[in-house]
Formats: sequence, structure tokens, C-alpha cells
Amino acid sequence: MQNGAQAYANIAQKTANPRDVEAQLLIRAANRLQSIVAGQVADIEEMREALRYNRKLWTILSTSATAAANPLPRQIKENIGNIAMFVLPHCVELEHEPDPKRMASLVNINREIAAGLMSSATAAA
Repeated sequence: MQNGAQAYANIAQKTANPRDVEAQLLIRAANRLQSIVAGQVADIEEMREALRYNRKLWTILSTSATAAANPLPRQIKENIGNIAMFVLPHCVELEHEPDPKRMASLVNINREIAAGLMSSATAAA
């Protein structure tokens, strides 16, 4: 299985806009988690892998977005940092004790952020 950084690099080669890349990765993570929430995946190790993928993705996104050199407005950086402060420990907790019902919030967060990134990319074009 690819780790988050490898997946990011692979998709980045196919897509020009970084916001599109981020949105696609968030949707991919959301879809993996949604399959667990929907009961399509019951294997504990697959659940943990989906959560690790999401955690790695959020680590990369939040580190990049909140970096001092990132030109995003301060408010957006703070919002992403605050969301990551929920997502990251939630993923770790669920990796230790997988509970599909409690993964739905991660699905929603990823999809909402992806939608925002896609609308931002469209507005910037």
C-alpha cells in the first residue's frame, strides 16, 4: 500500500493544480472511510490502514498549509490547524479501537474540505 506522500506525488504528476490534488486525495481517503462506515469493510487491519492513510494525509496537508512560507491567509491557516487538531488524534484513537460509526465525522470533514478546495480552484481559474 502506498503511503500518503507517495500517493500525493503520484497524483501530483497527473494534475497541475495543487488544490485539485489535495481535493482528490481527501476524497480518496473519505471514500475508503465511507466503505467502512457503510459496512463494506469489516477487516480490522483494513480499517486501521484507511485511518493511517487519512492521518498521514492530514499530517502532510496541515504541515504544508500552516507553514510560515505558505501564502494562505492567517485565518485559513488557523482553521486548517484547528481541524487537524481534531482529525489527527481522532484517527489515532480509532486506529487503536476501530469503531466504524465514529469514522463518519472524518468522512464528512474530508468531503467538506475537498469541496472547498475544488470551489477555490474553480474560482481561481
